[in-house]
Amino acid sequence: MPTAPTAPRWETAPGRPPLTHVTGVHDMDAAVDWLQDNGPHLRAALAEHGVIFLRGLPVAAGQDVARVRDVLLPEPTPYREKATPRSDFGHGIFSSTDLPPHQSIRMHNENSYTLTFPGKLLFACLTAPAEGGATPVADCRKVLANLPAGLVDRVRASGWTLTRNYSEYVSLDWRTAFATDDPAQVEAYCAENLVSWEWREDGRLRTRQLRPGTITHPETGEEVWFNHLAFWNEWSLDPVIREALTDEFGPDGLPFNTGVGDGAPLTRDDVDTLNAVYEAATVREPWQRGDLMLVDNILAAHGRDPFGGDRKIAVAMGSPVDVLDCRPGVPPAAFRAAPLPTA
Repeated sequence: MPTAPTAPRWETAPGRPPLTHVTGVHDMDAAVDWLQDNGPHLRAALAEHGVIFLRGLPVAAGQDVARVRDVLLPEPTPYREKATPRSDFGHGIFSSTDLPPHQSIRMHNENSYTLTFPGKLLFACLTAPAEGGATPVADCRKVLANLPAGLVDRVRASGWTLTRNYSEYVSLDWRTAFATDDPAQVEAYCAENLVSWEWREDGRLRTRQLRPGTITHPETGEEVWFNHLAFWNEWSLDPVIREALTDEFGPDGLPFNTGVGDGAPLTRDDVDTLNAVYEAATVREPWQRGDLMLVDNILAAHGRDPFGGDRKIAVAMGSPVDVLDCRPGVPPAAFRAAPLPTA
């Protein structure tokens, strides 16, 4: 009778995610065997911690990441309503983001604004940056527990809103975001996915949607803070950039902005508090070549630290989850505000 694999030993330390060192695995065939044998242990650790780090596997290229993905995330989740540029590494594997190295990326749950989102994320380090560049993660259970009760109650009761203005000059244009040149296909997608849309006189597109700000994990039964509320709010922007964008596009023309579903705007203090609570819950591990990080996208938010030198982090998204399976306090809906000026 074959011997059952020994459960991985997880190293834990304040400010760092649980990490295990994989030894004695020297090629990708052996790596796939190790991942398959240890699948139950990995899933249990992920449900407990929201994130786990694997170090020592011989992952070196996009095809290696694809083999890992096929074991850990056999059911892929497409990237919908795209918001950042990504490079194609082949085999269905893409870069985590191609935003400039000096920019930090704040905490967010991947695709929290879509009706179906990835339940799990796989990150793989193909080239480790010389400086910085970690992919920090924050436990969304802790975030929910440590936010002011009044703010949580507002968001739990009324959800959060996202407004996007698609432009060829800032962020992504609508053709890239929706992967089509046909406005009719954009409208069909929006109608099916509870997104309101408005074509501007200059041909640009504005969309709005209402989504729940807290959801319940369908497997663990835990309520979590799950949204892009702080990530895309105007008060999270660098003040100089916020002023420049507002001067150029007007207060209603920012590429992204968020609010609470009750209609009352978030204040700078609200957003500062949100970002501070995320930071207090954040852990990070410096990347080494071949590292894998598995993230439960409901239990943990993630971001990116600025970096120096080359950095190549691949990502795969899988285990799709329907928001309606997460007992949302607020059902998703198309959000229609009062008409805005077209100037």
